[in-house]
Amino acid sequence: MDLYLIPLAFSLLAALAPANLVRYVGLTGALASLVSVGVHGAYYMSGWSVVLFEPGQVTTFGLTFKMGYDGISLLMVALVNVVTTLILLSNLNRETASLKGFNALVMLMQFGLIGVFTAMDGIMFYVFWELTLIPIFLIAYWYGAPERKPALLKFFIYTFVGSLAMLLSLIALGNYADNYSYESLVTVELSAKSAFWIMAGFFLAFAIKIPLVPFHTWQPDTYTLSPMAGTMLLSALMLKMALYGMIRWMVPLAPEAMQDFTPIIVILGIIGVVYAALIAIKQSDIKRLFAFASISHVGLIAAGIMLFDKEVLGASLIQIINHSLVAVGLFLAAGILEDRLATRELNQMGGVAKLAPRFGFWFAVIGFASVSVPFSSGFIGEFLLLKGLYGYCWIIGLIAGTTLVFGAVYTFRAYQLSMFGAPSLESFKDLQWNEVLSFLIISVLIVLIGVYPQAILDFVGPSLDKLIQSTQADITILP
Repeated sequence: MDLYLIPLAFSLLAALAPANLVRYVGLTGALASLVSVGVHGAYYMSGWSVVLFEPGQVTTFGLTFKMGYDGISLLMVALVNVVTTLILLSNLNRETASLKGFNALVMLMQFGLIGVFTAMDGIMFYVFWELTLIPIFLIAYWYGAPERKPALLKFFIYTFVGSLAMLLSLIALGNYADNYSYESLVTVELSAKSAFWIMAGFFLAFAIKIPLVPFHTWQPDTYTLSPMAGTMLLSALMLKMALYGMIRWMVPLAPEAMQDFTPIIVILGIIGVVYAALIAIKQSDIKRLFAFASISHVGLIAAGIMLFDKEVLGASLIQIINHSLVAVGLFLAAGILEDRLATRELNQMGGVAKLAPRFGFWFAVIGFASVSVPFSSGFIGEFLLLKGLYGYCWIIGLIAGTTLVFGAVYTFRAYQLSMFGAPSLESFKDLQWNEVLSFLIISVLIVLIGVYPQAILDFVGPSLDKLIQSTQADITILP
């Protein structure tokens, strides 16, 4: 229960703490959660039980309230705690860090995300899925740019419609099961028609959250107009709920519909890879550029997940982690530029590297990680994903491979214009200690995973075997 109680308790503490201490309360809570998940990881590798909470009784409506984890879930929980720590650390010197509401909402978001990744009951998954919307919406609403309201309304409508579709699918599936526990839902045998509509509801919810083209139109404005921490939460963590949902819920609960949905999702993902990358190249707003870059990268991950092969799923999880770390780094760099220069326009930047060499160096490091150079976590993730897609269809594999070229173009264009562009600045404050530490931690993690990705593959391997076995076992498709 400590995985849930620590962020929830520190959320309450942050709301009550003195203004001069609140920034340290949030960071302390994030570090405590990080220690907690480390202990769970050690016990899990020793064969400790994965069930965290199970009352033992099923309610009248079929709820079991069961919570727990396997290797996949625990990896995602660890990612949540690492990224939350990085977000609070990188924001430590900002005005928002001294605000009680900001710290309380970030910790509440962490609590909701952990619930999403450890829910072993369909309705509990939905409840935590919806819970995460509240803090991120309030963070963007209270601390975002002045023109944020129309974008946030669009964000709310999109996510509400998607969530409703997922709820309807869960209720429909629950009619065939004894209760809403994951074990009960995953053993239901469906007709091809029923499976199609159930997967369609999940797909709509996840496609909006990822987002996949053409469900992406809420994303660029929301990312651009949210505060730096809000954009980090959205890009590094919130969209990962949907990618995780595809792996854990969408495919295993309606595998009979995979034959119908795999080509659709693969094609939409690859369209997103190319389309979003081309749009990113043309952007003059640096946050908007990185927002479209995110769409391009996650499109590749979503396409790979639908192949539901152990090697490709392992690569997808590595790439999920890589995308989260890189997203935090890129949006941290964009936030620093926006704060110091009071603009997001690339044509109004330039000459920063000369005035702030530390920033120039670390931005370059994150930029290279973003384009998946060898010995970075993105290299092995993208290589295995492209290999899997090439095996599925060589034409799709070739098109997906353009991400390597387009990614380098928009990333280095953003770096060149901001760091070495035409405008001559008189001053630019270099990185503070917490910003340097944030970039350092991100870079070290990216290199460690890039050098030894097998650690993650071995950790999630048994869970992937079990998941694939239950999904790809002989399925009796009812008429």
